[in-house]
Amino acid sequence: MPPLRRSSARAVAATRVIRERKDPLEDEARFLRSWFERPLVTGAVTPSGRMLARTMAAYADPNVSGSVIELGPGTGPVTEALIRRGFDQDRLVLVEFNPDFCTLLRRRFPGVTVICGDAYRIRETLRDKLGGPCAATISSLPLFTKPLEQRFELLQGAHDLMHPGAPFVQFTYAVVPPIPAKCEAGSYTASRSNRVWLNLPPARVWVYRRPEPKAGAV
Repeated sequence: MPPLRRSSARAVAATRVIRERKDPLEDEARFLRSWFERPLVTGAVTPSGRMLARTMAAYADPNVSGSVIELGPGTGPVTEALIRRGFDQDRLVLVEFNPDFCTLLRRRFPGVTVICGDAYRIRETLRDKLGGPCAATISSLPLFTKPLEQRFELLQGAHDLMHPGAPFVQFTYAVVPPIPAKCEAGSYTASRSNRVWLNLPPARVWVYRRPEPKAGAV
């Protein structure tokens, strides 16, 4: 896992707009209510913990040009971690299916782009919304609720929108990867973080990259 970057002065200043920041119990209640209403869509019953959010955000490099796509941001813990990592809010493009969470995200992070739509149809949902190749995709989607073929399609679609070698970052509570770690076709590589024991429940982060084309390859 890359080292966690200390907050820059710009990042600290940017976080002032999120001081309205949540009451953790209120956000947990929102997640629990959403899970009861749509268990296959929400996936988790609580928001990602701060350490898990920081671990996920650490794989996105603010020095790489382009937007960062966040899939299934929920109440915004990873969004906040990305801002603290040094990303300007106008570089963040959030795709959230739950309209209530979309309203909450727009209030908490007024500078980000929030799209209420289907992350699993990523190409269609983000058509004409991006100015060029993206720096990273950070996903909190419940991938295990979808068939493996649909997970592969999501990964392929996200990589099509990013720079070669840019990370698709996904967390999971499971002991097995959400998308297979080995790819016989060689269309991606996979690595994983140590288990984040301070998250409840403990989780692990998987990072998938499309290999950069070799020099001279057609």
